[in-house]
Amino acid sequence: MGGSRLSNRAIGMNYLQALENGISRTFHWTWQLVSMQVPWYLNFFYGLIIISLVVWMLEIAFPWRKQQGTFRKDFWLDGFYMFFNFFLFAIGLNGIWAMFGQLGRDLHFTAGSLTLVDMSAWPSWAQLLVFFLILDFVQWFTHILLHRIPAFWQFHKVHHSVQEMGFAAHLRYHWMENVLYKPLKTLGVMVIGGFEPEQAYLVHFIALTIGHFNHANIHITWGPLRYILNNPVMHLWHHAKELPSNHPYGVNFGISLSVWDYIFRTNYIPKDDPDIPLGFPGVEEFPDTFGKQFISGFGKHRT
Repeated sequence: MGGSRLSNRAIGMNYLQALENGISRTFHWTWQLVSMQVPWYLNFFYGLIIISLVVWMLEIAFPWRKQQGTFRKDFWLDGFYMFFNFFLFAIGLNGIWAMFGQLGRDLHFTAGSLTLVDMSAWPSWAQLLVFFLILDFVQWFTHILLHRIPAFWQFHKVHHSVQEMGFAAHLRYHWMENVLYKPLKTLGVMVIGGFEPEQAYLVHFIALTIGHFNHANIHITWGPLRYILNNPVMHLWHHAKELPSNHPYGVNFGISLSVWDYIFRTNYIPKDDPDIPLGFPGVEEFPDTFGKQFISGFGKHRT
């Protein structure tokens, strides 16, 4: 009996150690990014800053909504969300995922057990393309779940509370979305094998860049490529306050690619209008500060 209690205590210590190691590694990596101790092509911190400044300058030079200010409504709030979701919250979240990793090891589960396609012998461009397509489809599907499942929608409302669109609105989302997206994205990655961390970074940064453009105050449709790539005109209708009756849960769910919406007929662009009202019914009463949005979606804080 005493041995069993000792064993359970040792197991518990293993999980606490995994949590501590996960937090410590992520904090150390984040500090390396900020202090420029990693190669420039892997530095996501400054990459985020640079692409944000580039897209913001384009918004200022070529505004689609002329009346929208340079510092639009909630500009600084969205700017804070960019760094909170990608860096600050990630420190704690990766500690939790490290605990799940320990659980997988205890159950003798390995990522290779789910691998369906080994891409290690493929050309680099093919690996990148497949990796990008799989991750984007997983995120498109997860995005639909955020709209279709009522409990998930309560969290996703934070992203849709944007009433003036700009590049930084891309990363305004409830911290619970990190929790919801991560398992499905990880599962999507686990079915393929052979790609390198540098490739994952490149795919991630490409998706970040496209997402910034999709939310920007710029008029871009990409011409014939609009049937493949998402764009600001298409995504604006995703944020429209009024939805078409045949799509009550939303339209244009594409993250980087629009092709999934055209394939599964969730595409909707009735006209090219930069001034459509954004949000959702009741958005005017939705919490407008980070602290209140942080706890929205739970219990009495549901809106």
